[in-house]
Amino acid sequence: MTIVIGYVNTPAGHAALDSGIDQAKKDGHDLVVVNASRSASRSDSYRLGEGELKSVKDYLGRSGVEYRVLTPGSEYDPAEQLLDAAAEVGAELIVLGTRKRTPVGKFLLGSTIQRVILDAECPVLCVKAKH
Repeated sequence: MTIVIGYVNTPAGHAALDSGIDQAKKDGHDLVVVNASRSASRSDSYRLGEGELKSVKDYLGRSGVEYRVLTPGSEYDPAEQLLDAAAEVGAELIVLGTRKRTPVGKFLLGSTIQRVILDAECPVLCVKAKH
């Protein structure tokens, strides 16, 4: 069984990673960590750099769970990348980190989390970062 984690290098992303690792250890699942971002040809602050990617892999390696890290960077929006990864691996759960946004912020920027929650074929766990 597999858990998909939507990961970006933010407090919310770290909360999702930690929650996904905890769930994987508890249930004996593998992890697929997806760094969903915009196309590689466009600037995207959420795209992991080489050092960040190595750091995430080292952290996952120390956790003791089986994992893969995907950095699709396709023309699809991040929600589509997460949903595609979940469908491809037959995910049992998707874990996402959340942050507070105003209704106007959601309207102007869209909501990856909202789209994943509405369109996912499996349960979605949303976690907040600790303050």
